Amino acid sequence: MHYLSTRGGMSPRAFSDVTIMGLAPDGGLAIPESYPRIDAVTLSHWRNLSYAELALAVMEPFVTDIARDDLRALVQRTYTADIFGSGAITPVTPLDEGFYLLELSNGPTLAFKDVAMQFLGNLFEYVLDRRGEELNILGATSGDTGSAAEYAMRGKQGVRVFMLSPHGKMSPFQTAQMFSLDQPNIHNLAVEGVFDDCQDMVKAVNADADFKARYRIGAVNSINWARVLAQVVYYFRAYLAVADEGEEIAVSVPSGNFGNIFAGHIARQMGLPLARLILATNENNVLDEFFRSGRYRVRPREAVYKTSSPSMDIAKASNFERFVYDALDRDGERVGRLWKQLAGTGEIDLSELGIHREVARYGFVSGTSTHLDRLATIREIYQRFGRIVDTHTADGIKVGREQCPPGMKLVCLETALPTKFAETIREALGRDPERPPAYADLESRPQHFTVLPPRMEAVKDYIVQAVS
Repeated sequence: MHYLSTRGGMSPRAFSDVTIMGLAPDGGLAIPESYPRIDAVTLSHWRNLSYAELALAVMEPFVTDIARDDLRALVQRTYTADIFGSGAITPVTPLDEGFYLLELSNGPTLAFKDVAMQFLGNLFEYVLDRRGEELNILGATSGDTGSAAEYAMRGKQGVRVFMLSPHGKMSPFQTAQMFSLDQPNIHNLAVEGVFDDCQDMVKAVNADADFKARYRIGAVNSINWARVLAQVVYYFRAYLAVADEGEEIAVSVPSGNFGNIFAGHIARQMGLPLARLILATNENNVLDEFFRSGRYRVRPREAVYKTSSPSMDIAKASNFERFVYDALDRDGERVGRLWKQLAGTGEIDLSELGIHREVARYGFVSGTSTHLDRLATIREIYQRFGRIVDTHTADGIKVGREQCPPGMKLVCLETALPTKFAETIREALGRDPERPPAYADLESRPQHFTVLPPRMEAVKDYIVQAVS
């Protein structure tokens, strides 16, 4: 298996190359040259595998430059009960007849990002050690990616992390979770702007080929292909836990940067019977607008709402480019032209190309959830099932139940534990959510971060000083 760029300007690369590469040299995203197909017989054989065994089976066709025994050791070291609380790793909990919650928040930072990031930390260390190299990871977070990356990379040999976050715009729990880490290889950079400023600076630094090469810049955001691949695994796990052989189901995914639901798209392209990929947005509903109209409009920073599901307060979805590449029959030159237009005008209209009318063949539908919707959903789920869900998961449940066909099983992806968004839980229920004992004093711990202006040169200067 080799990897190409969504913009058509990269020669085929191996999995390990794109793992540490970040953005492709032409500014695009790495994507496999094809998606392996899994037939019904193989899928049936996977039903009783452990999570680590399933991860090996799903990933192996994509990872052809790492020996099978080494890949097995990586997934076995990653997916353990000690790290994720139980051997199930991502348990599936029935809430009602045909209505399930896929628990993805049992890792060390209580968010779904741990499932992929813990693997990525081990993978980085393995690849860098094999090559005798070091890597400076530059990332951007609207909340959960940062802490998941830092907890996965802390203490890893050959790896430094420089994580950009929007200053004052994450929840208090998310902020403290990141900034309380005091590790020599972890650098928290609070940017005076919004998440999209952070994400744009990461892309801009990656686009400077000389700087990127000199300072060995890599990525952990969902632009990193290995992270997306690790997320594909839990779609297979969810399906095998709830579906009869050959049965089609729907999954609902809260989405801001499009990486999580794009992993579901990959699973579907591989042959997993996902009839519906339901994309749930909050008030920053750029993706919902596209899937309804074919128009993709990036909002200016001043038009990005600060919401009670802050990890989705995103106006530009990085992984969306990978989907458009597939939808345009993998025409990289065409994607490159479209993204050049997007950079210049802030929008692209794909309705003329008919993509939004063709999304049915990819299974996508979408919807928007508001703050009042979140409160109502949190209350209902608690009253009916005794379960407290976080704000993003509430968005997914609300839109998922609206868009799931009658009689079809629905799996909603839980993205974080509610303790990370206690203020909104108190507003909805009049009580605090339970907090794991290890985080009892989190907000009172000393915090370590540096405030930077939203300028690429400020980020570069910080990196240069840190590695000198």
